[in-house]
Amino acid sequence: MVSAVFHPPVERVTPAPVANAIEKIAPAAYSARTKAEKPHEPVAPQMPGYDWRGLALRVLPPVFGLALLIGIWALVALSSGSGIPSPLETWKQALDVFSDPFYRKGPNDQGVGWNVLMSLERVALGFGLAAVVGIPAGFMIGRFEFLSRMFNPLISLLRPVSPLAWLPIGLMVFKGANPAAIWTIFICSIWPMIINTAVGVQRVPSDYMNVARVLNLSEWKIATKILFPAVLPYMLTGVRLAVGTAWLVIVAAEMLTGGVGIGFWIWDEWNNLNVASIIIAIFVIGIVGLVLEFALIKLASAFTFEEVKT
Repeated sequence: MVSAVFHPPVERVTPAPVANAIEKIAPAAYSARTKAEKPHEPVAPQMPGYDWRGLALRVLPPVFGLALLIGIWALVALSSGSGIPSPLETWKQALDVFSDPFYRKGPNDQGVGWNVLMSLERVALGFGLAAVVGIPAGFMIGRFEFLSRMFNPLISLLRPVSPLAWLPIGLMVFKGANPAAIWTIFICSIWPMIINTAVGVQRVPSDYMNVARVLNLSEWKIATKILFPAVLPYMLTGVRLAVGTAWLVIVAAEMLTGGVGIGFWIWDEWNNLNVASIIIAIFVIGIVGLVLEFALIKLASAFTFEEVKT
């Protein structure tokens, strides 16, 4: 019977002269070998560096775009006979305008702040009335095929009409400039909300409605428990489009009706040949519209849910 003899593992050690020779001939190979023979040392965690490239991509393009706009504006202002004030002149005028934006010197002489607030008030009233009428109408049109076939031709006929074409009708019916402007906002805001809400209702998966039939749910529960959560993203998209359209239309409506408002303020400054104030008003309209758009996009994204793929 042969017994197995256990030999302990022998550690191979490279003699010092050989190691020195290897290091002189191939230092990289020797370094890699010695690192492999050494036990692994704990590596200190490295803090991630700041993403300067991402910051540059977010900041530099808008800055370059704004610089291009100001450069073209300055070139146009320098051309003879243009009558356009330079960016520097407009900046000085803006400092004077915004030094006291809420002054009042009479019914037709008020600061730009009061004019913007009055325009926003008209937009809020007209838009609110359109939401009260348009969103339930969109639910009914999308829910019932008879109503959809009944109102779709009317919507297709009236939606392309310019909102300002409805302004004389408002003046004739309401006998006042302010309600006529609110009426114009109402009529231009209602179509996006009706159409988007109806499309959202029609795109609700049929499985949801089949479950509602099986459970014998009432129309109220179908609308509140099934349709409303599913249609909410579409409805908010219609709201965002309606607000943008309303803010565009109010300026033109106020130019025609007069009174206090950012549109009337532009027209009044034109009558005074104050072009710098007109340019300031253009930037104010753009900034307010941008703020409204950003707020509604954030609101819509908060209620938009991604489908989970299984």
